[in-house]
Amino acid sequence: MTWRVLLKGLVMLTSLALLGFLASHFQFSEMLSQHWIDSEVRGKGWLGILLFLAVGGLATALSVPRQIVAFLGGYAWGFAAGTGLATLATVFGCIFGFFYARWLGRGFVQKRFPGRIRKLDEFLHRHPFSMSLVIRLLPVGHNASTNLLAGVSSVRPLSFFAGSGLGYLPQNLVFALAGSGVNLDPELRMSLAVLLFVISSLLGVWLYRRYRKDLPGVNDENGQPMEQR
Repeated sequence: MTWRVLLKGLVMLTSLALLGFLASHFQFSEMLSQHWIDSEVRGKGWLGILLFLAVGGLATALSVPRQIVAFLGGYAWGFAAGTGLATLATVFGCIFGFFYARWLGRGFVQKRFPGRIRKLDEFLHRHPFSMSLVIRLLPVGHNASTNLLAGVSSVRPLSFFAGSGLGYLPQNLVFALAGSGVNLDPELRMSLAVLLFVISSLLGVWLYRRYRKDLPGVNDENGQPMEQR
């Protein structure tokens, strides 16, 4: 392992720890609230939209649950526009985390854990779009960690981002609907949310079972999906 690779790996680990500390110390997730939307975003036109995308993207990159961003998107712009903007913000967070890990940590992790990275590559490489979609649809795992792990793998960026964006939609629809205050009967709203959740989970399981058998070296112990928070 060269000094350059080692230095970049140490920079990544140190900066991750620092960012986590700062996010926790300043209670970043609590800043994302309806009050923040009312005072800084709503009624601000394109500036409000850009601020929401920037803060929402950074928040999801720093492990703030993307469901919060979707809820606030629905609160600010309604169901349809809120879903679209929240999904775009989450994709920005995905891109940031992915390239952060690829530029700083890929060489270090591949040298330090070659076997594990090989298994991850096998899981993602043959069907990167479909596997990324599966990871996002299944209701398990952690969004920000998935972005970092994909970054240190050899998965193609565009396929990973496209699959992730599509996979984000079902849960974003649920939480944007909740945040929008659409005039629906509460029982109907809850039923729609549960139905979307079940459908997305079943679709994720079906896709995973369909493509998993094509992936060499992935078994029940080490081939479990990584997502979703």
